[in-house]
Amino acid sequence: MPAGISVVVPAYNSQASLPQLMARLQPVLRSITPAYEAILVNDGSQDATWSVIEQLAAQQPWIRGVNLLRNYGQHNAVLCGVRLARHDTTITMDDDLQHPPEEVPRLLDKLSQGYDVVYGAPEREQHGLWRNLASRITKRVLQNAMGADSARHVSAFRAFRTQIRDAFANAQGPFIAFDVMLTWGTARFAWIPVRHDPRRIGASNYTVRKLLVHAVTLMTGFSTLPLQLASLVGFASTAFGVIVLAYVIGHYLIHGGQVPGFSFIASAIAIFSGAQLFALGIFGEYLARVHARTMDRPAYAVRERTDRVVNRDADSAAA
Repeated sequence: MPAGISVVVPAYNSQASLPQLMARLQPVLRSITPAYEAILVNDGSQDATWSVIEQLAAQQPWIRGVNLLRNYGQHNAVLCGVRLARHDTTITMDDDLQHPPEEVPRLLDKLSQGYDVVYGAPEREQHGLWRNLASRITKRVLQNAMGADSARHVSAFRAFRTQIRDAFANAQGPFIAFDVMLTWGTARFAWIPVRHDPRRIGASNYTVRKLLVHAVTLMTGFSTLPLQLASLVGFASTAFGVIVLAYVIGHYLIHGGQVPGFSFIASAIAIFSGAQLFALGIFGEYLARVHARTMDRPAYAVRERTDRVVNRDADSAAA
């Protein structure tokens, strides 16, 4: 078992679920190791989530709170928490109680078998049809970006060795795909099926649209697949154009005159134009990612932290 455990929880509008999550999480961690902590990252919540985090941190020293300036997204909030982890093993989990804390020991058992990252894949998804479909599409794209079969079982419920963060210590920019960045530090991935409880409090913030946008971010920010697809479409269009040209010349040599049919020519032009616009759109997405990185925008910005308040009070008392 690890010498210490850091649990990172990105929180968004979870004022009702966080106290229950911490109450269930502490006995589990205490049974594994005496050195543990929970890092709750408030990702621009619109309710009293930060007030709840402050109260929890004041009552229980093992809880640390981080308040971001605005909503940056789940992966950015996870990155913020992981960079603040103090122990050699890090667990990430959602704030909605769908990831049972009681499953943490199973993740750690698998991790101790020589793996660097272990995912807790849900035995059964507790989402609707369209959400599940969008999730599968995202995981297929992620599989290409990660170059690992385990991407099909990627989950926000993860256990990994904290030292892997050294591989992306300097990563910046607004477009973050945390699972892809894990592949920068290791290729030893594994997964286990875990219980996935239904959500009883609030509603999921990950809509079908957000999942599809995340898939586009993965494709254009961490993979060359769209560029390869654009090349393939361009090659197919060129091949089609050559075939059309050969047909026109052959018809002229055999029968004489021009090939009748305006619709045929218009269709060929539409195909070529569509292929060009498709390729330009993909190049534009990549250019937008490059432009965002040249602006040196941060992945997140911290407004305040509960442990800084504690340290400041301690310094004042010592003086």
